Amino acid sequence: ITYFHPLPYQDGWYSFVFPTVVGPRYNPAGHTDPIAALPRGGKTVLPEVTGVEYLAPNERSGHDLGITVRLDPGVPIEALKSTHEIVVEHGEPGTATVRLAEATTIPNRDFVLDFRVAGERVRSSLLTYLDPETGDGYFTLQVIPPRDVGAIARRPMEMVFVLDCSGSMSGRPLDQAKEAVATALARLEPHDTFQIIRFSDHASSFGPAPVPATEVNLAAARGYLRALDADGGTEMLRGIRAALDFPQSPTHLRFVSFMTDGYIGNEADILAAVHRHIGNARIFSFGVGSSVNRYLMERMAKEGRGVAAWLGLHDSAEAVMANFFDRASRPAFTDVEIDWGGMTVRDTYPARLPDLFVGRPLVVAGRFEGEPTALTLSGTAGDARRAFVVEPQAESAAGPYIAKVWARLNIADLADRQAIAGDPRGELRDAIMRIALRHQLASSYTSFVAVDSSMRTEGTHGVTVHQAVPVPDGVRYDTTVE
Repeated sequence: ITYFHPLPYQDGWYSFVFPTVVGPRYNPAGHTDPIAALPRGGKTVLPEVTGVEYLAPNERSGHDLGITVRLDPGVPIEALKSTHEIVVEHGEPGTATVRLAEATTIPNRDFVLDFRVAGERVRSSLLTYLDPETGDGYFTLQVIPPRDVGAIARRPMEMVFVLDCSGSMSGRPLDQAKEAVATALARLEPHDTFQIIRFSDHASSFGPAPVPATEVNLAAARGYLRALDADGGTEMLRGIRAALDFPQSPTHLRFVSFMTDGYIGNEADILAAVHRHIGNARIFSFGVGSSVNRYLMERMAKEGRGVAAWLGLHDSAEAVMANFFDRASRPAFTDVEIDWGGMTVRDTYPARLPDLFVGRPLVVAGRFEGEPTALTLSGTAGDARRAFVVEPQAESAAGPYIAKVWARLNIADLADRQAIAGDPRGELRDAIMRIALRHQLASSYTSFVAVDSSMRTEGTHGVTVHQAVPVPDGVRYDTTVE
């Protein structure tokens, strides 16, 4: 099977992510997720729920993982790194073949391959495409903020750290999250305020309200952090309400940082709660672990006009948080607006423009009529408004994929609206199916089908055999599945 998928770009690196296992999901009372975690041989009590059986510790399924990635970015590859041990073969200039080493073939964590290319870094660009069959015009705008705006003094922050202390975070995941929060606490300035909220079966906080970042308060917070342990279910809704419901300071910009693996079944409820309670706050979701729920992390950040980041079990929590904190605390542009110039533009996504951060591109796709023209992007940098111009580029061989980028963002926007509205079977579903079929994309309601052409004899049509899968690397079986 061949498919098209744009690679995310951050701080000079492109990332290819291939998930290999679904982490066990916690379902709050009254909610049934289509995926339930079961010990091997266990059964669900609800007919509409598909039980995922997990192997016991040190048990193997016999199904190992094999991945081969052929890179051909068109320019020399400067560096490669991966979450797995890999074997790299360099071919023609600017190409490489990457394979998993034999020691890393157990499918129990996301495969992440990052690569950096030589030469000029990615620049802001406006790519357009005119569909020869329908005459529809599509565009993709990629905005890279000027690096000098990152040096502007930042506003006072109200930093709210929300830690998932449920059973699936027991051990290394929670240790990584605690070290990351400790790093962020050390980077707060005296005019900032902060709060720490932990949640599992219930939510509790460091104090009744955010407190100034004084040495006394920071020392007490570090003690509170050290005492946290992991146990119980993942009642994330309680964490969200605790983080967003208390009054916001008129002089401080609230940043809410969620540290979690995202192993929950009620994603739609979470996104709806963020939508209702977000106000003027920004949400930064921090996926902790080897196989996190990237869908939830990215959607929470999108709804909260922030960004998502990833902290693996073997990453330096201090380095990852330091880089993330410095970027998040000094957005290049807030309150972003686009003047489309002479272009007549419609159906742009994302509909709500997020803040712009140095090193993290903003991608906007839409449809247009007329001739492509230069556009102007503006935003607030520090205490002033700034703007810069992006010129359209000539059509390239990538033209047909521009329509697919628009379709992907459109489907994602419709899915978010569907989750918030709680309407899985209405007009939004029909719209998702229509766009996915028109552009030949997989979605919640469309998929690629492998047709089995083998012959069958009359009689039995076979027996369904459930395949048990490994528990994600770093997740304790006794606190998550049993």
